[in-house]
Amino acid sequence: MEWLRELIFEPGIAHSILLLAFVIAVGTVLAKVKIAGVSLGTTWILFVGIAASHFGLIMDPAVLSFVKDFGLIVFVFAVGMQVGPSFFASLRKGGLKLNGFATLSVAIAVGLTVLLSKVTGVSLNTMTGILCGAVTNTPGLGAAQEALADATGHADPSLAMGYAVAYPLGVIGIILSMILLRVIFRINIDKENTRIENARKDDPSASSVISVRVSNPALDGKKVVELRDMCSNKFLISRIMHNNNVELAHGQSEIRVGDNLYIVVSAKDMKQVASFFGEQIEIADELWREANQKYVSRRIVVTKPQINGRYLGDLKLRNNFGVNVIRVNRAGIDIAATANLQLQIGDRLTVVGEESALKDVANMIGDQLKRLRHPNIIPIFIGILLGVLLGSIPFYFGNIPQPVKLGLAGGTLIVAILIGRFGPQFHMITYTTVSANLMLRELGISLFLAAVGLGAGQGFVETIVDGGWKWIGYGFIITVVPLLIVGSIALKWGKVDYFTLMGMIAGGTTDPPALAFATSSSPNELPSIGYTTVYPLTMFLRILTAEMLILISL
Repeated sequence: MEWLRELIFEPGIAHSILLLAFVIAVGTVLAKVKIAGVSLGTTWILFVGIAASHFGLIMDPAVLSFVKDFGLIVFVFAVGMQVGPSFFASLRKGGLKLNGFATLSVAIAVGLTVLLSKVTGVSLNTMTGILCGAVTNTPGLGAAQEALADATGHADPSLAMGYAVAYPLGVIGIILSMILLRVIFRINIDKENTRIENARKDDPSASSVISVRVSNPALDGKKVVELRDMCSNKFLISRIMHNNNVELAHGQSEIRVGDNLYIVVSAKDMKQVASFFGEQIEIADELWREANQKYVSRRIVVTKPQINGRYLGDLKLRNNFGVNVIRVNRAGIDIAATANLQLQIGDRLTVVGEESALKDVANMIGDQLKRLRHPNIIPIFIGILLGVLLGSIPFYFGNIPQPVKLGLAGGTLIVAILIGRFGPQFHMITYTTVSANLMLRELGISLFLAAVGLGAGQGFVETIVDGGWKWIGYGFIITVVPLLIVGSIALKWGKVDYFTLMGMIAGGTTDPPALAFATSSSPNELPSIGYTTVYPLTMFLRILTAEMLILISL
């Protein structure tokens, strides 16, 4: 049995693979365990790694360093590719306010970290690890460890230790903050949901549909494409009823006095648009549908590489096929089907038209789901290559003795977001299936957490006994205080509804268990919207601020 002892305890390739597989497998099994409905998820891999290292199962430091960095790069790149298409859009309109509150929460947490370090005497390095655990942000821990290694040439185990002791109560503290805000502001879930539904009905920017009879003689014989320049209000003519015959409207459709129009328009523009055409009338939606039975709705997926990066308006689907694209779904998010929308591989277009026309459109843009199953690995390795280059560029600021670098995590994240957003403009196919992206993320984070745990286990118990238990309290303060402050401001003065706030809190701490709690507590989809709105920017800020704290401590 000597071979077995050597395999388990003697350094080598087989030993490293065996140890990683053991830690990840056991940690993944434990991740399924829930206490009071809450699970620590893949963070169990970290604790299993710490336990294995504590009992003498260690890896070669060089191999451990490679596995940790490579796992982090793969995870961060997968996240960046996922959020890239919606990153810049999330900063506009309503997302600007939510991202502002999330940024404030990050700033308060960083400020508390520095303050607690000065008051308690705990090194800023250790407190940075506590911060990453308190806000459940693993990539931030990786970025901090990398920044420290680049600047000093050595690692600090207390970073991972601080993260490990603060993480469990961080998960609980995030959910507890949501509950406390609900109690403090006496929010009734059913009443809040009713209030939001009523507000949606009265929202002047919400889209609505109206039936209008054309009586304006100036419009007689005009084409739909000409009407857009004659009226300053935005509207979409969906269908035209002429002598009880209904047809889908397209750019070259002619409008006649006496025609009835089915128009999509915002509530605030409803009266002006109706007056522009003539008068608003009442026609039951059933009549539009009954007279329009030859038209069907179908989802068609963009799978042809030739369509990737082209503008929706350039395809001239209305003029060439007589169909309307009423919605585009990208990565699970519905976006407006505007003429200047650049299509990407994997976009799902909701198209209305005759069955024969829909078949022609499907042939034009692809709709071959088998093509989506084929992995596109070129953007992945190009992105990692550019990310490593960007993260290695030194930047010098003022009197800071050490150059500032984005690091492997920061550089890769930025490049991944940019490729996800702008890649199609260069005809780069950036689409990956949800399952493929999730596989990359889980593989990367599992390797990273296993490596961190195996590197931090020695001395972990002694550190906790010698006063490290206090770090749990420091982490809880960093978790709860910023969320309560920002949550109170958002509810009282920011006019953010409670359901969106829960999603914003979960996204602002990049915490999937908190999102699961929020969605299970909400009767609507608003927590998911709040989460996806702030997640991209917050992930970037958490990584960047962790690196900056390490550089400040030097």
